[in-house]
Amino acid sequence: MKIYVFDGSFTGLMCCIFERFEMKDSQVEIVSSIYHQPSAFDESSTIFSDEEKAKRVLKGLNKQLNKTFINSLYKAYLSEKPVAFQHIFNAAVYAFTAKTDISGDYGNFDVMGVSKIAKNVSREKHRMEAFIRFKKAQNGLFYTVIKPDFNVLPLIQHHFKNRYADQQWLIYDEQRKYGIFYDGIQVHEIELMPQEINSLLPALEVADEKESLFDQLWKDYFKSTNITERKNMKLHIQHVPKRYWKYLNEKQ
Repeated sequence: MKIYVFDGSFTGLMCCIFERFEMKDSQVEIVSSIYHQPSAFDESSTIFSDEEKAKRVLKGLNKQLNKTFINSLYKAYLSEKPVAFQHIFNAAVYAFTAKTDISGDYGNFDVMGVSKIAKNVSREKHRMEAFIRFKKAQNGLFYTVIKPDFNVLPLIQHHFKNRYADQQWLIYDEQRKYGIFYDGIQVHEIELMPQEINSLLPALEVADEKESLFDQLWKDYFKSTNITERKNMKLHIQHVPKRYWKYLNEKQ
């Protein structure tokens, strides 16, 4: 068994696929460098990210697979799960060796694995789009701090750019220490160090003077439309799991 150690990026993962066919290695295990534990018994190779190699692999996959499954490969990658990296690698190798569209071959362990993980990531994406609530700071910036199970910021930026095109906003992932900022024209990815976070977030917490009023009006509206006799907490939690309540004004 040969071990490919890559930097954890999507480009690096595509380069692992390139390396496999260039070196003709038969059995390969894919490991992100943050999870790799060197062993005297393992034969490992460090795979360096190369944009050109990655583009060649993606070009080949786009010819071989349908667009839906290509999107599933990327969504599965955003899960950040080590098992997902292996599924993606194996599915890509299968696609190139089979020389046919394997997108719907759910009898294949890795194709099914990619599809299942991508579905979970898609579910998290839709929930973030539905449950995120912005607060308004005194400088006019709308902001929110989230902690999703998966790295969904690349998937939700298009939704929020279209929905809030007339205002500046910031969505910050506190677990992954980066965010997306919309300046009114385009979306930028920003990274913040721990000391920057500590100084920035308290400043943002100084809300616009009308923020508390709007917050209370929304809570009152939610309370007035809620029919106590029809309350079904079990069903409610199925649709709105408790881990999302911290984003909702009406749950505070």
